Amino acid sequence: MIRVCFHGAEGTGKSTLAGVLAKEWGCPLVPEYGRTHAETAGTDFTMDHLLAIAREQDRLMQCARAGAPPLVLLDTDPLMTAAWAQMLFGQIPGELLAYDKAELYLLFAPDVPWVYDGTRFFGLHEARRQFSDVAEDLLRRTGVRYETIGGDWQAREAAARAAIAAALG
Repeated sequence: MIRVCFHGAEGTGKSTLAGVLAKEWGCPLVPEYGRTHAETAGTDFTMDHLLAIAREQDRLMQCARAGAPPLVLLDTDPLMTAAWAQMLFGQIPGELLAYDKAELYLLFAPDVPWVYDGTRFFGLHEARRQFSDVAEDLLRRTGVRYETIGGDWQAREAAARAAIAAALG
């Protein structure tokens, strides 16, 4: 089984592209639980909220593994929640780094226009760049395999599709 996690700053096309590719490959897609939490409980996050979000995200990821499908797409994972912890609180609890990691991360560059959707935080250029840098730093620190996805929407889709196809062999 190959798990591919869409990772990076807000508004870079992760959720939309994950949905498109999950349909194309007919594989499970684990949605971003943090978005669900934000839409239902609001965006006044505490560290306890982030820890609870990571736990539920992990539970959903484990459920998607049932039946051992050859490919599972993850719209996010607890490693991205760790990036949120760093951005919001300046620290990352060890619990957020201890979760199981995907076999491949697709790091989405913040080089497309940012659109506010009611749950996003970091739209200013400097904050968006910082969030992207934190997300990439976490990939490096944890030693996971990742590919950077950038360019316009068509280039992103083509690069993500190629990276996933290569991971599948």
